[in-house]
Order: sequence, then structure tokens, then C-alpha cells
Amino acid sequence: MKLIAYYLPQFHPTSYNDKWWGKGFTEWTNVAKSKPRFKGHHQPQVPADLGFYDLRLEETRVAQAKLANEYGVYGFCYYHYWFDGEIFLDLPLNEVLKSNKPDFPFCLCWANEKWTRAWEAHEKEVLIRQNYSETDRIKHIHWLCKVFKDERYIKIDNKPMLLIYRVDEVPDLKERITDWRKIAKEYGFDDLYICCVRNYDNRPMSEILSLGIDALAEHQPSEESYPKRRPQVLIKLALSKMINKVIEILKLEKSVGLFNENRIFDYHGFSQKVIDTEHPDHFKKFPCVFPSWDNSSRKRTATIIQNDDEKQYAKWLESSCNKVKEYSDDEQIVFVNAWNEWAEGCHLEPDLRNGKKFLQATKAVIDKYKRKKS
Repeated sequence: MKLIAYYLPQFHPTSYNDKWWGKGFTEWTNVAKSKPRFKGHHQPQVPADLGFYDLRLEETRVAQAKLANEYGVYGFCYYHYWFDGEIFLDLPLNEVLKSNKPDFPFCLCWANEKWTRAWEAHEKEVLIRQNYSETDRIKHIHWLCKVFKDERYIKIDNKPMLLIYRVDEVPDLKERITDWRKIAKEYGFDDLYICCVRNYDNRPMSEILSLGIDALAEHQPSEESYPKRRPQVLIKLALSKMINKVIEILKLEKSVGLFNENRIFDYHGFSQKVIDTEHPDHFKKFPCVFPSWDNSSRKRTATIIQNDDEKQYAKWLESSCNKVKEYSDDEQIVFVNAWNEWAEGCHLEPDLRNGKKFLQATKAVIDKYKRKKS
């Protein structure tokens, strides 16, 4: 059973972050300034064992992998930000490739969304967008194949596993995948194993698979997993957004708490709904779990699925493992969101409130499958 954790490489300063968000900005900037919005709200979330680290340091990257391995995580899935030949937040991966440390499995998820000022409620202000040119798709796969050559890269039957975050935004997806598979074989691979992360795509799965996708990699929380909201709640949300826009236009105090309408969900109910969802038998689907979720350190209107109960998380993880246990050994994969999404309140890395209890729950579940296997 392979538990792969999504990994955010945002914890180091870059010239682009300096330009867009202010000098010295990293993900910790949002994390450290967060405040509780209601009684019992787990904010700010303060890292424990690894501290407020800097991913430029090899010691940090090695310590992360050592901790993950110790508690049953098989590998990391690094977010990969490729924009028409330009790569962002690539320093951590580049150092992993150059130094051969840590000796820990990994794969890539092409996070192909355009970047906007959504954190400041300015979704229409685009910082950088995708172009999806034909020449770029060839350049991209040649770069990817060099990474795939790394012995640590996760492969299924000698097929490097690549995730695409927004398949719905790639206009030439079928042609792109055809070209990519052909070139990957020229590099000596049997093929590619391409997964879509279907978080925003409402097309039938059969239609998506027909474009050349091998499997679905879940990314939770997904919109289809949320309970349906009552009409009065939706009206209230719409009004709060209108009021916030007026506040912004009039340059009033932005932190007026009365108009910050949070979307709050019960973790037990949310996770149980996913547990009870029937697993498909006509295509491969790799489930995803998360220990908790809270993006209030990033967004004025936050989505909060707070959880301090490692037992319910373990129940969800075990259910997910059961759903893939009949797959081939290479395909017995479950994703966890995430290893270090601190600004989304979604991390296996220990914090001061919960310590290592989610890591310990992870190890207990994965160890159970190791015993079954032996």
C-alpha cells in the first residue's frame, strides 16, 4: 500500500513572490498572521518538530522525508508549476534532483492553473497564465522525461506517473498526451501513467478517459464531496461578497469580521460521505484523504473542515486503502492532502496542537496492510 502525500514547495522566498506579494513572502507569511474566527477555531496553526522551515536547506528536505518515511508515507507528490517554459517554485525539486537527497520516492503533479490574486479576493487579476502552445508541450515533455529518469521517480510498470491538476483547462489534451507518450518511449520508458485530478471537471469520466487518461487521482476536499448548501446560506454568501466588494471600493477597513461568511463543515460527516461513496469498477481511481482543512489564513471567505480526531481520519484512510487493495501492487495508491499545506490547515507535519497524532494514525493503518501482505 503506497501512501503518497501532496507536497507544496512554497516555503522559500522567490523574486516573483517578492514582486507579487511583498519582499520575503513565503507560505509562512499567511500562516503566521492567521487569527481564530470563532471560539475553538484552530488558528494560527504553528509547526512543531520541523519549525518554520526554509526549503532552500537540504537539512529541512531530508528531515521531512525521514519523518514521512518513519510514519508510513511512501513518497511525495511535488506540485510542478510550468508556465510556457518558465518554472516557478522549482528550487526544492531542483535541489532534490541535483543532490540525490533525500532518498525518497516522488512524482509530480502539474499544477496548471493560472495564478491570480484570489487570496485577496481578486480572482480576475491574473499574475501569470497558461498558453498551451504546441511547441511548449514538446519542450515540457523533454524536461519532464529528464526528471522521470531519476531512480526515485514513482513508476507503474516502468511508466512514470504524472498527475495533471486541471485537465479541463488543457485545450489540446488528447494531442498533448499522444505526443508525450511517444516521446516518453523514445527516452526508454514503456509509456506514461497519466492521472487527472478531477476537482473542477463535470464531464463524464468516460469522456475524460477517452482523451488518454489512465486513472483518476482524487484531491480532497473536492466540490462534489461537499454537502449541498441550503438556498438561504447561498443567499447569505452572495450578500457577504457584495458587501465586501463595497468595503473594498470605498477603501474601508478590510477586516470587518461581520461580513466574512465562512463555509464550515463537519469533518466526520464529510469524511463519512466519502467513505460511503461507491468506488468505481470500470476505471482506476486513487482515493485521497486529509487530516483537516482550513484555508482561513489565505482567504477572507474561508472553507473550514476542522478536525482533531485522528481516529476518524484513520477510519477514512483505512476505507481508502480497502478500495484499492485489489489493484496491482504498483497501483495500490492512496493520496493524502497534504504533507505541508499549512495555509490550508491541511498537513501531516506536526503542529503544537495535535503533535504527531495524525502521523501515528497513518503509520498504524499502513502497518496493518503491511502485516496483511506478509
